[in-house]
Amino acid sequence: MQGLVLLPVLLCATYHIALSANNVTVADGLLDNGNFEQAPNASNMKGTVVVGRYAIPGWVNEGFVEYIKSGQKQGDMLLVVPEGAYAVRLGNEASIKQEIKVVKGMYYSITFSAARTCAQEERLNVTVAPDSGVMPIQTVYSSSGWDNYAWAFKTQSDAVMLIIHNPGVEEDPACGPLIDAVAIKALYPPRPTNKNIMKNGGFEEGPYIFPNTPWGVLIPPNIEDDNSPLPAWVVESLKAVKYIDSAHYFVPQGRRAVELVGGKESAIAQITRTIVGKTYRLSFSVGDANNSCAGSLVVEAFAGKATLKVPYESKGTGGFKRAALRFVAVSNRTRIMFLSTFYTMRSDDFSSLCGPVVDDVKLLSIRNP
Repeated sequence: MQGLVLLPVLLCATYHIALSANNVTVADGLLDNGNFEQAPNASNMKGTVVVGRYAIPGWVNEGFVEYIKSGQKQGDMLLVVPEGAYAVRLGNEASIKQEIKVVKGMYYSITFSAARTCAQEERLNVTVAPDSGVMPIQTVYSSSGWDNYAWAFKTQSDAVMLIIHNPGVEEDPACGPLIDAVAIKALYPPRPTNKNIMKNGGFEEGPYIFPNTPWGVLIPPNIEDDNSPLPAWVVESLKAVKYIDSAHYFVPQGRRAVELVGGKESAIAQITRTIVGKTYRLSFSVGDANNSCAGSLVVEAFAGKATLKVPYESKGTGGFKRAALRFVAVSNRTRIMFLSTFYTMRSDDFSSLCGPVVDDVKLLSIRNP
């Protein structure tokens, strides 16, 4: 009789474990087959074209999708894959999508590698319903032709569908963008402290950075988006800013910083709470990322109507200096913004945009001098 009782208990326990495994939320890092190294079966391939919606393990594909091997040639162009040996190319109106287990109500960022091929005005739509964003990828920031992009969303359920879609309509579908290395990271909204009114002033909270790609992560203009992959900050400009890490770049403080790579078209801002009539001190670090960005760099800082230009002579080998701006608040909300005065190219390849690094931003009220 005892054996008869144990069997249903064992079955119940086994079912519970399987159910729990299926409901495990996604961890920070690559998505399931996020680097596309698990290839479709040969029966699901017609040349480079993927045949069948479920042919790529972990993904659902719609439309003209190609499976690209690193080193493959397209005309005179050699296609190189940054993460592993394989990537996918999205033709006209093609998309790839994956369901992800998440925590309802949390913020997440998606990081992915993309490269344009023939078309100059290529862009990508990234969607996690009801949020959606357009990623312009026509400007290339790295000499490899690949850039990493970040986009953020807030979940409304415990399972979401990530869709990466090429909205382009080109005569040649082989001119679509290449996609590789799709990753996710949970974001935790930062709060001000009694030591710093700025939120995420050290930029430590931000999108996932691939350990094997030394290009940082581009945070595109997101002034119209509800969520930022750089919590508390908004990129309110025409060009992206670059999120960098201490593993690949020189960072003034901590493990993360921001590089302003698009001149005056590359700006970050944050709205902070202030008290009218009080005096405040905004301090921050300006430097270079040890990426051959040499020359005269200038960061412009804005705090409401107060402004400060901070020159920095860069040798391109890493370094920084501190700067400070005092101002009297004229509103209960003050906009703090940083931008780069000049456009700068790296001295080692003359094709990659670069710029000054901003880090360790602090804002405190002080007694009137």
